Amino acid sequence: MRFRQASVLPGFGLAFGYTVFYLGLVVLLPLSALIIKTSSLTFDRFWEVVTAERVMAAYQLTFGASFVAALINLFAGLLVAWVLTRYRFPGKRLVDALVDLPFALPTAVAGIALTTLYAPNGLIGEWLAPLGVQVAFKPLGVVVALTFIGLPFVVRTVQPVLQELEAELEEAAACLGASRWQTFGKVILPTVLPALMTGFTLAFARAIGEYGSVIFIAGNIPLESEIVPLLIIGKLEQYDYAGATAIASVMLLISFGLIFVINLIQWWHGRRHGMRK
Repeated sequence: MRFRQASVLPGFGLAFGYTVFYLGLVVLLPLSALIIKTSSLTFDRFWEVVTAERVMAAYQLTFGASFVAALINLFAGLLVAWVLTRYRFPGKRLVDALVDLPFALPTAVAGIALTTLYAPNGLIGEWLAPLGVQVAFKPLGVVVALTFIGLPFVVRTVQPVLQELEAELEEAAACLGASRWQTFGKVILPTVLPALMTGFTLAFARAIGEYGSVIFIAGNIPLESEIVPLLIIGKLEQYDYAGATAIASVMLLISFGLIFVINLIQWWHGRRHGMRK
């Protein structure tokens, strides 16, 4: 006689129903409202709003800066995670805690702090100004702010994978005559690459919608350092709700497409790596 093992979680029907309900309430309902509001515009008006010169410049800056910031965090996050995982040094726990600071720090406070540091008369900006490098109130400032808020996503995604990576694999590669770069490329990188891609996707997605830490350091100059979330806020303040949802829907569509492509590449790599095994 076979007995069914009791589960701590509720049955599939209840759990699945709650999942669909929660997903619909938190995700699908707001997206439906966004689409319904946008549909109130004619196609000509919709196209006019989303292809305006100011809007196109904001799209280019937002997605370009988000991609560059996520790419920087891809390498910097791997390095920070490697140091925290493989080395012991004084103040290690403090450094580990500082990684999570962008999570805890209000984004507006982060924006004010970065602006204070990188303004032409700031602590760091005054050293960069004689070199002709201006960070605050320029697109470079947007990249700096997005890099700051995106670093923890890569570090915290890669760190557990490095902790579980067996040191014996590296020792075996060294015994077989592999150099450090060969060991990294053939042993370490294939293992952490899925986590790196996940961290990159999270950092990129977080950067696209960032507002608080960017508006202070960006300067918000039209056609130069103006981000898309600021345009949406501006249209909402002008009670142009349809125009705001039109810009937001295009941003949502592009974001979903880019993240889908990144996840597809990650799935393809995981499948290829699994077939090799």
